[in-house]
Amino acid sequence: MSDLLKIDGLNAGYGKVSVLHDVALRVADGEVVAIIGPNGAGKSTLLKAISGLVRSSSGAITFAGQLIQDRAPHDVTRVGVSYVPEGGRPFPNMTVKDNLLMGAYVNRANLKDGVLDEIYDIFPVLREREGQMARTLSGGEKQMLAIGRGLASRPRLLMLDEPSLGLAPKLVDEIYQKLQALRRLGLTVLLVEQNITYALELAGRGYVLENGRVVLEDSGQELAHNTHIKAHYLGLVPDMRTSEVV
Repeated sequence: MSDLLKIDGLNAGYGKVSVLHDVALRVADGEVVAIIGPNGAGKSTLLKAISGLVRSSSGAITFAGQLIQDRAPHDVTRVGVSYVPEGGRPFPNMTVKDNLLMGAYVNRANLKDGVLDEIYDIFPVLREREGQMARTLSGGEKQMLAIGRGLASRPRLLMLDEPSLGLAPKLVDEIYQKLQALRRLGLTVLLVEQNITYALELAGRGYVLENGRVVLEDSGQELAHNTHIKAHYLGLVPDMRTSEVV
């Protein structure tokens, strides 16, 4: 598979505060990649830098062969990158359908090609709720709406920031079942997630970001069994008799 997203030597932050340091990352076409790490590691900043919401000070972000660093967010969306922020943030005083229409704003031709029906097929509850105000939805429904809005532009790359945030375990299961369905459809996904178990079950590969730097890269399966990940992110402690994390 060829690289759809390629990041080299990326440094970025807020004003004089540097958050990301020489970050390098690859996402192949059709791949699901997870970014994990502690709070404050720079995971959300990385997604914002890709989407054009945070300016980079150096380095390169290439998408489908085009340099996109520091482009306006609507230009990044137009070339095929969709960003679903932490908490989803649907427009609360707009209906479900109008939220989805807003997602298609920069690529409105999609509306003539049945993109709403495609989203409703993935998230049937949104069809049932299409006339409701987004503020009346449950937490899980709001997250589905946010993902649906991200899909409305028919992106080549969907970036998700903490899709399980604030949701009950049953709803997290439901959200990740939907993400598994998207993976089977061949959608390329870059996922930031604190729920390490769910993230690494979904992702083919993962990166660990700590203090703004990539410190580990491996398959999702290998990262799930990595002693550093077990000890620092899954709360498992080493057995002093065997040096294994249990």
